[in-house]
Amino acid sequence: LASDCGDVSALCSALLCSLLGVLGNMSALCCPEVIARMQDEKNGIPIRTVKSFLTKIPSVFSGSEIVQWMMKNLDIEDQVEALHLGTLMAAHGYFFPISDHVLTLKDDGTFYRFQTPYFWPSNCWEPENTDYAVYLCKRTMQNKARLELADYEAESLARLQRAFARKWEFIFMQAEAQAKVDKKRDKIERKILDSQERAFWDVHRPVPGCVNTTEVDIKKSSRMKNPHKTRKSVYGLQNDIRTHSPTHTPAPEVKLTNKPPILVLKNSLLGYTEQYLEYDPFLTPPDPSNPWISDDTTLWELEASKEPGQQRVKRWAFGIDEVLKDPVGREQFLKFLESEFSSENLRFWLAVQELKKRPIREVPTRVQEIWQEFLAPGAPSAINVDSKSYDKTTQNVKDPGRYAFEDAQEHIYKLMKSDSYSRFIRSSAYQELLQAKKKVTKSNKPQSLCKPVQTKKCCK
Repeated sequence: LASDCGDVSALCSALLCSLLGVLGNMSALCCPEVIARMQDEKNGIPIRTVKSFLTKIPSVFSGSEIVQWMMKNLDIEDQVEALHLGTLMAAHGYFFPISDHVLTLKDDGTFYRFQTPYFWPSNCWEPENTDYAVYLCKRTMQNKARLELADYEAESLARLQRAFARKWEFIFMQAEAQAKVDKKRDKIERKILDSQERAFWDVHRPVPGCVNTTEVDIKKSSRMKNPHKTRKSVYGLQNDIRTHSPTHTPAPEVKLTNKPPILVLKNSLLGYTEQYLEYDPFLTPPDPSNPWISDDTTLWELEASKEPGQQRVKRWAFGIDEVLKDPVGREQFLKFLESEFSSENLRFWLAVQELKKRPIREVPTRVQEIWQEFLAPGAPSAINVDSKSYDKTTQNVKDPGRYAFEDAQEHIYKLMKSDSYSRFIRSSAYQELLQAKKKVTKSNKPQSLCKPVQTKKCCK
């Protein structure tokens, strides 16, 4: 069976079939056929529509009915054994609970629904991350409580949005088109298809903490597809006999999915290089020049005056990180926010950064000071954080540490990046700094004492 299955999903399906054969003398059957027997109108599991309050739940059956059917039709005597077998089938997505992301079988009145054959793992296809992004994006477009994203799904969506930033518009268009098609379906049909699609992704992108039954172990997959003899070495390790053969043809490399195209990596590297080109002294002569090489003290004079040069100010527009890591940039950013009476976010962020460098004996006291100033009820410089970050920070403050405000700081960082930083870059204060004339022109710079003066060549 293993040699006939192209991937681990098919192998797991085959293992289930073998287990069924051992348990009930059904070695000729495979899992899809067992599911087909379960759905038989006469001898299968009764499928019904259940009324719940003001709604109807179509095409469902209970977990206890699955266990009873297996014990009766698969000749299983032990109820625990039947429950275990059913849990394996549920974990691989052949049927699923309608109200839970955890794919397991319970011997009670929990409602289950059969998966459509298109989504069976035995069909041997693995979805891409772009497919998952389209699915999650489509869920956000449908204003229904049952389709709201769980916390781990929302985090996955945010991570995928960052990873596929360049083609997110295309993903959004695909999700929008699928959502329009779904709206045209019958209400009951749409409800069933939504649950089946959700169960499919629960198999391939399971809840954190659950086992992913579709994961491929590259070493096992390679051994399974290309079996060869091995011999033990002196140290008890296996040596590949084929590597000692001059006529050995290496096995084809395992293709890794979700690898970013080389063109995307190239464009990203080129963009970064072009952006920082004038700041690399190996590629562009620095202005002002290095005083240790040219004997030009302009650089030292600028640093002593604490007035930023044009290049330094221009670099702040690359991103908020450039502003925050530059002492003068932080000072100018703080002045701008103070002029708008909205400096509490930056002051909180700086206070948390300073907290991380404090001696451990001073940390508890400083944590309480930051809490009283920015987060406590009635704080003089109250900041606006979401409830999740606030609750987590409240718990952390009870056991104060250097990273007690990590969640709140990350939230404030995102707020500054999306709002106050962009206003600072567009402000007249920043534009005035950017357009300020250079302190010393190139022609007035003193010549190096170590190098002879070079005269310009006359134009022909």
